[in-house]
Amino acid sequence: MTLFSGLSAFPITPMTPSGELIAADLSRLARRIEAGGAASIGLLGSTGTYMFLGQEQRRRAVATAVGAVSSIPVIVGVGAMRTDDAESLARDAATEGAAGLLLAPVSYTPLTEGEVFEHFLAVASASDLPLCIYSNPGTTNFTFRPDFVARLAAIPTVAAIKLPLPSSGDIAADLAAFRQAAPGLSVGYSGDWGCKEALLAGADCWFSVIGGLFPERAAALTAAAMKGDREEADRHDAVFAGLWDLIRANGSLRLMYAAANLLELTDAQPPRPLLGVGEELRAKIASALPI
Repeated sequence: MTLFSGLSAFPITPMTPSGELIAADLSRLARRIEAGGAASIGLLGSTGTYMFLGQEQRRRAVATAVGAVSSIPVIVGVGAMRTDDAESLARDAATEGAAGLLLAPVSYTPLTEGEVFEHFLAVASASDLPLCIYSNPGTTNFTFRPDFVARLAAIPTVAAIKLPLPSSGDIAADLAAFRQAAPGLSVGYSGDWGCKEALLAGADCWFSVIGGLFPERAAALTAAAMKGDREEADRHDAVFAGLWDLIRANGSLRLMYAAANLLELTDAQPPRPLLGVGEELRAKIASALPI
């Protein structure tokens, strides 16, 4: 199995209100993911609030997660507003034992394709680690066209792409377009409620928020869908139906903090200015947890 395949589980990054990493809680989450059968840990993704953390906070998180597990690789988000900062984060991740990198073209000012290409070229050159393109147009205001992804795929260390669910709803056509444009890339999806269909359509990876808290159930769903067993995949997917509805209505980040609190895995809250969920939504989350 290649690095960017199967279930890649994305945990939150537990921090104190003053911004200190709660290393024991992150270690607990990482070990839970490993024991649950995920293929990799996706550290410091959007669920891991990477853009709210400084370089030293992120370095410590990588060291903690890598040190907590022994049998699965850790993929680390290294997105930053400045190219030189992203290069430094990539070098830190490599030094601390990361197996791969995840890079989104974050910027206050929307970037051109030329700017994104130079950004990726620089960050990819900062280490020898394989790099996954992180397409998240909802937060970056940048959309990766298949033709542009083909250009990025010529960079030697670019190995994969993490895609959002297509707005058209036609995952098979979206997957085919990226496969045709960049046949050497691993293609995976986020947007948990639709990833069963993405895997059944032949996607390589599920970049999963839910997997960060419920890796065993998410791994079972992944295995069934990648085998093409729709009936079994539907059965595993059904246990998440309540959470899918809540995530689609409210987003996933705040919900995952609330779920982690309810599971007594951490008392950490989202970094300010983000606020936790209200009591009414918390009760709905508690009722929807697949436990």
